[in-house]
Parts: sequence; structure tokens; C-alpha cells
Amino acid sequence: MPLSAETRLPRRAGRPRTHRGRSTLIWLLLLGSLHPVMADRLLIPMDDSQTNHLKAYGLAYWVLKQNVPVEWLLNYRAGSFMLDYQEPAVRECRVRGIAAVRISEAQAATIYAEIDAGNMEVVRLEKAPRIAVYTPPDQQPWDDAVTLALEYAQIPYDKLWDEEVLAGRLADYDWLHLHHEDFTGQYGKFYAAYGREAWYQEQQRVYEATARRLGFGKVSRQKGAVARAIRQYMESGGFLFAMCSATDTFDIALAAHDIDICAAVFDGDPADPQAQQKLDFSQTVAFTGFTLETNPLVYEFSDIDTTPNDARQLRSPEADYFTLFEFAAKYDPVPSMLTQCHTSTVNGFLGQTTGFRRSLVKKSVVVLGEVEGSDEVRYIHGQVGRGTFTFYGGHDPEDQRHMVHDPPTDLALHPNSPGYRLLLNNVLFPAARKKERKT
Repeated sequence: MPLSAETRLPRRAGRPRTHRGRSTLIWLLLLGSLHPVMADRLLIPMDDSQTNHLKAYGLAYWVLKQNVPVEWLLNYRAGSFMLDYQEPAVRECRVRGIAAVRISEAQAATIYAEIDAGNMEVVRLEKAPRIAVYTPPDQQPWDDAVTLALEYAQIPYDKLWDEEVLAGRLADYDWLHLHHEDFTGQYGKFYAAYGREAWYQEQQRVYEATARRLGFGKVSRQKGAVARAIRQYMESGGFLFAMCSATDTFDIALAAHDIDICAAVFDGDPADPQAQQKLDFSQTVAFTGFTLETNPLVYEFSDIDTTPNDARQLRSPEADYFTLFEFAAKYDPVPSMLTQCHTSTVNGFLGQTTGFRRSLVKKSVVVLGEVEGSDEVRYIHGQVGRGTFTFYGGHDPEDQRHMVHDPPTDLALHPNSPGYRLLLNNVLFPAARKKERKT
């Protein structure tokens, strides 16, 4: 589904579960046995009446895995889902604690009429996307918000790392997630704060050994090759989602290519003194004209990031939020899918990369969420060849100042999290193949 020029409307205020033994054959038999109620539908509302927004995405994914289509009702009751009524889906809703309503064909027709008349649209989800998460095999001293969301929503995924990416394994997947990763080879620029800690030193040892095993003289060269492979994946039609430092470091690595931008503490020799002048912004996907932060003692990669560098600049939790744009669903279904939420204001949260400086975002990129009255945008989307990327600033949507070694967020305490909903919008996005309404 191609991305059109966006039409924005006024802003509004405001471990995966094991399959329970049901085979696809049993599902199809049930379809036949329930023929008398085939005309009825199951509506999964996604407004404030929904008891568990996050698990509702997992339910939609589960239905798609049964080769049963799901309709995503964009902007109707905050992006509700609708499917043919079947008892197996109802039972799954009960088990997972998801609010669902049985409606008649006549009630469904009324919903379609309301959608036709307003800023709403029906998108048909047809196939469960194959999902991969780019994550190191060793334990990291922080969690990954998307992994937490996938496991809580009971959506299966595979883990990939550099060796699999460079071997071409990305072609097996529709959707790839990158999180708190540094594609520049500077180990997250944690040197000043954590350079003497055992986990940091072990990470550097493992990364250097991996680079040598894969035939690269430096970690930065290996990570750059991985970034280019991911870009090729997008060009071939893949969907990329990234958060935190995986967003800006991905573009920095693409712009730098084989230029040495790493200080000696990272790779044993000094950076190229002309590195800034040699950057090639034509290779980046989201950002342009940025300036590198070359001081190895500064916990920052470039001026793309808007993370406050002084404690006095930190916003209080009550004052830290960003606003989602509302798009014209009939003309711009892609950004509409990505911004479906039961509120237009989302609590802010910090990360190594918290947000993006609007002035450095490429003009071709669609801004999905912003901090009003500032140069800070938090959520962006764009096309690369036949594929797309979505970048989301911050580390954990339910932990404003998540720190290294902090425990992972328990999503059972946040089943209706707007910030986590945005992650799961992206997971279902590749399932949309065409617009086709049931009659």
C-alpha cells in the first residue's frame, strides 16, 4: 500500500501463549458447523471501553494465523477490529481478557455507513506478518519495549543478530524491529559512565570477536555493513521499526559508510578529522544535515537527538507528553494505521535518543507525533524503495526515565498503554494488503 502525500486534520485534544491445541483444520470445521450465525460479526472496540488494548492486537494476529481476515476500522472507535463471529475467537477474547461484542449484519452495515460518511476507513488485514527482532545473543542490562509488547500480546517472533542479517536471513521476514542498538560502533557511547563495568567490557570483547569472525577489521565496519543490509531489506519491500538509539545511529552509520567516526577508546585509533565533511546524507533514510558528536565522553551521537542534556531541562512526568496527528483515513491509510490510539496525547519518555530535531528530518518523511510548540518530533514514518521505516523516539513508553539495570516494565500493569499501542500498530501494519470490504 503506497504512502500518499499526507492530509492532516486538526489535532484532537486530549512469552507468547502456546496455541491451545486447535489446528487450522478444527478451525475450518467450526466455520462450517456455525453456518447459521455466519452473518454475525465480532467487534473488538479499541476506544476506552476496551479492557486490554495490547492483547487485542495479539488476538487480531492470532485470527490472521488461522487464515481468517480481520478488518481494521481506522478512526472508528479508536481503530477497532471486526471479523466474522466465531466461538474460537470469542473464547480467546475471554481467556485473554479482551472486550468484544457480538453484532448483527445489520449493525455491521450501520458501522460501514458511519465509516463511509466520516473520516474513517476499512483496511483488510489478510496475513499474519513474519516478525523478527534484531537483538544480541548475550544478556543486555536493559530491556526492549517491543519484545515486552510482543510477549505480552502473545505475538510470536524470531531473534536475529549480525550474522543472520549479513547472511541474508532478513528476506524470510516481513517486519524487523531494532531497539537500543548502536550502529556506529561506539558501544552506545557508554564509555564515560560504564566503561569500567564488567558488562560493558564483555560487550566490547564479544563485539570485536564477532567482527573478526565475520571478516571485519572493526566493529564499526561490521555494524555499517549490517545497516546497509537492513536498508536493502527495506528497498526490497521490508518494513522496519526502530526505537531509541537504533533510529539515529542507523542513519549516522549509513551516512558515514566506511569513514572512521570512532574515537580511539572505541576502536584503537583516532577518528578521521574530516569525518563530518565526508558524510553522505544521500544514503540516509530519515535525517539530513546533522552534526556528529565526536567527544567520546559525551553520551550523544549527534544533534539529531533532543534528549535534555541538563537535569534542569527535564520535564516533569505531568508536563512530558507528545501529540499524535490525525490523518485523513480514506486518503492516507498508512499514517492513519500507525497513529490509531484511544487518545491523541501520549505520555513522554526518555531514551538515549528521545526525539528528533524537526529541522534535521528529511522533507519526504511524515511526522506522526510531535511535542507541540517545539522543534521536537517523536514519531516519524517514510518510504525506502518498496518498503518503509517507522522511527519512534524514547526507550520505554511506561517508564519516563528508564535507566541501565532497571527492571523491565510489567505490562500487566499497563494493558491500555497508549505509548505501547503505537508499537503494536506497526506490528499489524504489514498485514494490510488491500482495501476490500465485505458485502
